[in-house]
Amino acid sequence: MSGIDADVFGGRMPTGAGDFAIETHGITPIPEANRFGRPWRLASVWFAPNLTMTAVFTGTLGATLGLGFGTGFLVLLAGTVLGSLPVAYLSTWGPRTGTGQLPLARLPFRRGVVLPGLVQWLGSIAWDALVGLFGGEALAQLTALPFWGAVLIVLVLQCALGVFGYAVIHRVQAVMSAVLVVAFVALAVKVVLDHPITYTNSASGGDLAGGIVLFSTITLSLAISWAPYASDFSRYLPASTRPRGVFWFTMLGLTASYAIGEGIGLALGTALGDQTAAGVSALLGGGLLGALALLVIALAAVSSNAMNDYSGSLALQTVGVRLRRPVSAVLVTVLAFALILWMHSGDLASKFQNVLLVVSYWIPPFLGVVVPDWVRRARAGRAVDVPAELTRPVRSWAALVAFVVGFGAAVPFMNTTVYTGPVAAALHGADLAYYAGFVVSLVVYLLLRGRRTSEMGVLSD
Repeated sequence: MSGIDADVFGGRMPTGAGDFAIETHGITPIPEANRFGRPWRLASVWFAPNLTMTAVFTGTLGATLGLGFGTGFLVLLAGTVLGSLPVAYLSTWGPRTGTGQLPLARLPFRRGVVLPGLVQWLGSIAWDALVGLFGGEALAQLTALPFWGAVLIVLVLQCALGVFGYAVIHRVQAVMSAVLVVAFVALAVKVVLDHPITYTNSASGGDLAGGIVLFSTITLSLAISWAPYASDFSRYLPASTRPRGVFWFTMLGLTASYAIGEGIGLALGTALGDQTAAGVSALLGGGLLGALALLVIALAAVSSNAMNDYSGSLALQTVGVRLRRPVSAVLVTVLAFALILWMHSGDLASKFQNVLLVVSYWIPPFLGVVVPDWVRRARAGRAVDVPAELTRPVRSWAALVAFVVGFGAAVPFMNTTVYTGPVAAALHGADLAYYAGFVVSLVVYLLLRGRRTSEMGVLSD
């Protein structure tokens, strides 16, 4: 990189887990001398940001689709595990390269990374809205502030964490994990003791099958949405870190948090309604316990969205925007404010489901490119020097074409209230867009790279 690039995309790095000064470092790889940490920390990094009211509200969607608790819980577990697998795998790239996820995508995409980079940046804004909505609602209920004022406070706090960066985010997530376990276990006990849980499916036949597929896709979309962020939060780990530990601690954090949060939402069904924060407070009997619940919901939104702001700042740098990482984090937060107000204006369930699905439809086609590209590099058994690799010739157009074609192939399988593809309509609303997008992108990329699909792990340069 040029001196100007190094000034913008480099910067100060934390010296250890206890260094809480502002991290100005951007997308340039982390040198081995600056690496620190253990993989077990990833369990709390991925647990705390996902045990939020977003997960609870996602769980309630299973009941609206006609699924009883038993069926719905098995479906959400299947969707969560399937969606968490690529996140855990991509997380292992951080220690080996010292590089964030979107910056790593430059290896197969080269200049074409602008397209997925921009989509990821916009996605981080959407996720700020999905999570910040409930945090703002909780704080408004707790303090009697107007909703917009409460949202503003939540966004300022999360932005501060995103600006301080990697080490501060890791520490906050460790603390929040302990707080959230206590709070949500208490909520789960209250649900089991005082709320009637419906175990019988209200849907049947084709509608039941369609509901099962759609709910599995919704829960999958929530977990897989972290895939473009994965190595952002493992890039400071030493290169000697064992991939197995990175993989399993990431899987543990993701699956445990979603199983608890979505399970509670599924058990409550439609009891919470659109006013989820007020519903939780009422469920706990109001008073001090209800107030503490509202505070925890607001803090959980702050800790979760700090990761969106952090990764969004790296995505914006990846597309070539020369803004220092802390400035980019602020920009993501500001743009999320308007989207939150729109989502809160009415018909939350439909808007929530639409944003949740649409914001992640691009990720499977993205994975269809970056996963086989990385498998080839991993099997080569050599160190991956990202700056050096970027100077080597590669068919970057193949990645961009596969990405676009994969997304296009997913369109007929999509199911949202804004658009339902013909295949989804014929299948009683079953949304198979994620699977179609990944398979088509993978096959097209392998074919364009000039090898047989059966050799998907050994692509040639």
